Amino acid sequence: MMQTTLEIEKNTDTLPSKYADILGVKYTSTVSKEHKKGKGQFFTPTAISNFMGSIASEPKSKNITILDPGCGTAILTCALVENLIEFEINSIQLVAYETDITLFPYTEQSLQHLKKWTKEKGVKFSYTLLTSDFIEDMANSMENHIESFDYIISNPPYFKLAKDDKRVKLLQNLVKGQPNIYSFFLAVSVNLLKKNGELIYIIPRSFSSGQYFNSFRDYFFNNINLNFIHLFKSRSETFDRDSVLQETLILKGNKDNSTEVIISTSEGLKDIQEPLQKTFDISDLIDLKSKAKILHLPTTEYEENVIQLFKSWKNNLIDFGIQISTGPVVSFRSREFLFDAYENTTVFLAPLYWLHNVTKMKADWPNFIANKSQYINKTDVSKKMLTINKNYVFLRRFSSKDDKSRLIASPYFSRFNDTDYIGIENKLNYIYRLEGELQENEAVGISAILNSKVFDTYFRTFNGNVNVSATEIRLMPFPTIEQIRKVGSILIEQNNFSEEKINSIVDEWLEQNILAVNE
Repeated sequence: MMQTTLEIEKNTDTLPSKYADILGVKYTSTVSKEHKKGKGQFFTPTAISNFMGSIASEPKSKNITILDPGCGTAILTCALVENLIEFEINSIQLVAYETDITLFPYTEQSLQHLKKWTKEKGVKFSYTLLTSDFIEDMANSMENHIESFDYIISNPPYFKLAKDDKRVKLLQNLVKGQPNIYSFFLAVSVNLLKKNGELIYIIPRSFSSGQYFNSFRDYFFNNINLNFIHLFKSRSETFDRDSVLQETLILKGNKDNSTEVIISTSEGLKDIQEPLQKTFDISDLIDLKSKAKILHLPTTEYEENVIQLFKSWKNNLIDFGIQISTGPVVSFRSREFLFDAYENTTVFLAPLYWLHNVTKMKADWPNFIANKSQYINKTDVSKKMLTINKNYVFLRRFSSKDDKSRLIASPYFSRFNDTDYIGIENKLNYIYRLEGELQENEAVGISAILNSKVFDTYFRTFNGNVNVSATEIRLMPFPTIEQIRKVGSILIEQNNFSEEKINSIVDEWLEQNILAVNE
């Protein structure tokens, strides 16, 4: 075990969590941002660690085992122990993992301080600090039920894993696409938790929806009952010292049969000790019988009512013979076919639509900006990535932090361009009829509904990032096709596609539906 003494003032009266935080700040000053980013290190602020420690339930035993699988300076363990020690326990055994050798001396010193502090409280504390990789060490627990720990608490690293990463191969049954390592930490922790144990994690919201996390959600929600979730309304405050713009949540779960879930919310850190809380049945948040098991997290009564409205709808787009796909033109792979200016000789060009061409209810082409060629060559080779010129709905796949809405859609009509094919770049989704083409009132109606406040609100209850995947839209309930056409016809008749008009027609109509459903 590596030993070191860091010149930081301390005494046994200093709370272990406070001392761990001081060590974390000291360590951060000695390494680069690139080093921390490469390790996925975002140290937990004291306010969050104290909150996570405080939500732990009363221990079922006088002798406690704790696992901290990505411990940093062990601030979460310290906060948890400070809370548990109030319950007159006899002993605590800790297993902690920290793979960053440069951080290891700080972790060691933090745990030594915690040991002295607990001794003064009359509690025996012992620990094992490991430098090996937690996922590689414990992947076999997925098959062998090693239920060893009363509490597992963690702020795991957040970064995407390469497909050929050893850890991906160990947990390939939970993988689709490019997984994020934090989901592996959670999955492995499930089988390490005792039957009456408790799991407390702070993680990004991204796992709550999306096909990349489908297998993980199915596994996790089949084995863990959520009983507490805390949400931060501010995206920037949670890890403000690391300047992280990330939607995160704190979750607590166990293996009992409870169906009650508390949703707790705060603006950020300043009001975290006085959160707003409401109790739900798990069935209000997740359809556990569904394949996708999307987690909805309402924070207001309006959001709750919107979720109930969507539950009352029984159709997806596919029920109307309508599908959504992702634009097939991947620009960096297609550079040889892209043109900035129109040529009408031996080169035959088609319009190319990018994300920036699409705003609410308007497909603006051409719209010249740097490095976004507005034409794509029609050749025998490139034709396979082109799309027949028909009526569509274009939907942005990404929103920026400056966008007020996550869903930004526009109707596209074939009459916009005198061409047989168009190009749709990969950062756009497009909605189309499988046979024939969308009627104009269908294209306008779908676009308007997607742009509405009600749809945007529903989407935000389960999507915690800026991505809008085609899979998520396929799974979303929609009103009947007759209602969609009616909305489209009204807007076409009034010839006004402004956001104000959409809100006055679509949102008013949908909000009347909300009232009817929730009466």
